[in-house]
Amino acid sequence: MPEDVRTGEILFVKSVKDGIPNRDPLKDSDARRIFGEDDGRISLSDVSIKRDVRDYILDRFPDGGPDKRHFVFVRQERTEDGKLLGRDKLAEKIVAEALDKKAGLVAAFDVRLFGAVFSVKGQSFSLTGPVQFGWAHSLHPVETRYVQGTVVMPSEGETKEQGTIWTSYIVPFAVFCMPGVINASIARETGASAEDIDLLMEGLWKGTLRRQARGRGLQQPLFLLHVEYSDPFFRIGYLEDYIYLEPGRDVWMGSNPPTSVDEIMLNVDKLADVLGADGPYGDKIARVRYWLNPSLKLSRALPGSQEGMW
Repeated sequence: MPEDVRTGEILFVKSVKDGIPNRDPLKDSDARRIFGEDDGRISLSDVSIKRDVRDYILDRFPDGGPDKRHFVFVRQERTEDGKLLGRDKLAEKIVAEALDKKAGLVAAFDVRLFGAVFSVKGQSFSLTGPVQFGWAHSLHPVETRYVQGTVVMPSEGETKEQGTIWTSYIVPFAVFCMPGVINASIARETGASAEDIDLLMEGLWKGTLRRQARGRGLQQPLFLLHVEYSDPFFRIGYLEDYIYLEPGRDVWMGSNPPTSVDEIMLNVDKLADVLGADGPYGDKIARVRYWLNPSLKLSRALPGSQEGMW
């Protein structure tokens, strides 16, 4: 029998260079700013990060995997004549290819974890997923840069070359933190397993590495924390408030902000205290595990186990 999912929390920290992972179409594709210009931080939506996980799973299990439980529902697929497959047809295809026909749409990995909502031609389906992510916010103020360049393409049959000017906003360097929660009760409803949660962690890390898109910049996973609770109806909450970057906001607001991971340190002092066995929630915590990029420095060791890289 698959191991049950425990209620838990996630923290995921990643960096980006020379790009914007999630642009705001209402602001000329500049970075998203939820907190306003004076605050300086920029943000990424959970949709962006879920897309990275889905694309990784789809690449790793293009046919649903050997157990036919790792399909991806939220994706683009076309018919042989190039027409985009609708949500209802995608659902029918997943159910038809699943080994367990009774599993229905939850044979899709992303549906078991993230849920799904769609409505077509009088049919509707809605399922809340046990894994929910918040927005990812930069751990420091960020100033975007407006850049332009020229693309030159020769015209067929002509000796002249015609140039097209392009413009774009970029972020020279930024570090983001994204929180997430896992609900054990909902996991039982969707059939999500502990193995699914393990694969989610792998997908967050390797899906970030997999992402290849010029405008999204060069991204690197830095730190991933998974906390599990013995009480299914408890969580500490807002774990992102227990970490911060050094050297600190005043330096980042200056004229010489850090430009690489080598120039920063993640302060986890408060996080270590709150997660420790002697901390205020020691009797509520079942397990703490984390993954750390060797290039990122932590202020101190964390309780729990540091896992090996995938």
